[in-house]
Amino acid sequence: MHILAIDHVQIAMPPGGEERARAFYCGVLGLSEVPKPASLALRGGVWFTEGPVRIHLGVEEDFRPARKAHVALITDDLEAVVVRCQQAGYPVFRDEPPLDGYSRVHILDPFGNRLEIMEIVAKTSS
Repeated sequence: MHILAIDHVQIAMPPGGEERARAFYCGVLGLSEVPKPASLALRGGVWFTEGPVRIHLGVEEDFRPARKAHVALITDDLEAVVVRCQQAGYPVFRDEPPLDGYSRVHILDPFGNRLEIMEIVAKTSS
């Protein structure tokens, strides 16, 4: 038996946050919304995808943002993501110390959930 891949990641959001989620995950990050199955749609929330990336936002009545636990997303243009986030009013936090082989930042989604955005760069020689 082998675990082969992650199918999706679910992040919590407060009730009624679907439009804010769409504005951020589609409008800022460029993901596409996918319809939830009818059997799950009544629970609220919204699902997004882009290539192999699948992020589900589910409604949590007693919502608290994930500040330490996080999703790390790979991009091919970190600075473009940084600019889009800043233009949309989302603060960007540079991560220190650097992680060899990556440029990376942290941002908070509209609900305060932490996301790490990473770009693969050439490794530095030690």
